[in-house]
Amino acid sequence: MRIITSSDLDALSHTARTLPRRRLNLNMHADYADPCQRLFNAVEPGSYLRPHRHTDPPKPECFVAIRGRFHLLIFDDAGKIIERIDLSPAGGAVAAEVPPGTWHAIVALEPGSLFFETKPGPYTPLTDKDFAPWAPAEGSEEAGEYLEMVMRVSTCYLPGFYA
Repeated sequence: MRIITSSDLDALSHTARTLPRRRLNLNMHADYADPCQRLFNAVEPGSYLRPHRHTDPPKPECFVAIRGRFHLLIFDDAGKIIERIDLSPAGGAVAAEVPPGTWHAIVALEPGSLFFETKPGPYTPLTDKDFAPWAPAEGSEEAGEYLEMVMRVSTCYLPGFYA
């Protein structure tokens, strides 16, 4: 049995704030071969989670907001944001499941934001995600500019505003 306390989540968020990627996960599953991957994700504003989808094999992904606020962004095949789901335990959507093969990304809006994620395993790092070819690679010079653009667009929910 594994028990996660509020103190564990506090420590996870604190550590995430100090890391260059501004995020950190805490796995509930014993190893990557587990048929159900379950993990807490501490994500700070400014962390770039490159848009991706799960196709090999096709896998749904479920997100449950535990603390803070997020935008779950859904993209079309050309990289246009077609839907924005506001996730927060404080109201509105608390959870969302992304169907297999759907381009998506999560953006943290508040410090100390945490979500719980589940998806089918096993986790195979080389084939787990198809990264969007229209989005810059994590760590690239363009990634910061892309994240800023996505933040501007995702916070302005106006018809026809999306790139």
